[in-house]
Amino acid sequence: MIYLKLFLSFFQIGLLSFGGGYAAMPLIQGQVVLSNGWLDMAEFTDLITISQMTPGPIAINSATFVGLKIAGLPGAVAATVSCILPSCIIVTVITKLYLKYRKMDLFQGVLNSLRPAVVAMIASAGISILISAFWGKSSGISLGTTKWSMVVIFAVCVVLLKKFKLNPVWVMLLAGVMKVGEAMIAGAM
Repeated sequence: MIYLKLFLSFFQIGLLSFGGGYAAMPLIQGQVVLSNGWLDMAEFTDLITISQMTPGPIAINSATFVGLKIAGLPGAVAATVSCILPSCIIVTVITKLYLKYRKMDLFQGVLNSLRPAVVAMIASAGISILISAFWGKSSGISLGTTKWSMVVIFAVCVVLLKKFKLNPVWVMLLAGVMKVGEAMIAGAM
């Protein structure tokens, strides 16, 4: 039964996650955290972090991780295959339609109308992760509960990425080093 539940949950994510991995994050959160309770918000944030650091799409990495955690290797296979299957079907159909109707204004209008929805889904996921990182899962949003070290790490990373155009891999490694250093300093006090 758990395999079917994993299959259906990740099939739904694969079916509805237009716009790529970042757009899929709210859908993954809805299925994995809210609907099924397989992970809590802190684990979900860790999942997204791990999915970003490993090769491959976020949705597929997430499906594999959650499936493995919930039902072992067969669960990982069920979740991963179900996440990929809708894309294979949709891409095949869309390719045929696109090649046949690419000059139609209606078809171009449909593609253009999906862009704002994708941007909204990406923003929603980013805000959820930001709130979890800065304030945690249980505390409310207030200055007293703000994790200022995380705010500083975030600000440093944004500056390094935007102003200095540093490679994102180096920025992630530096952020990890800063967090470990902060934890070591906090542990020494």
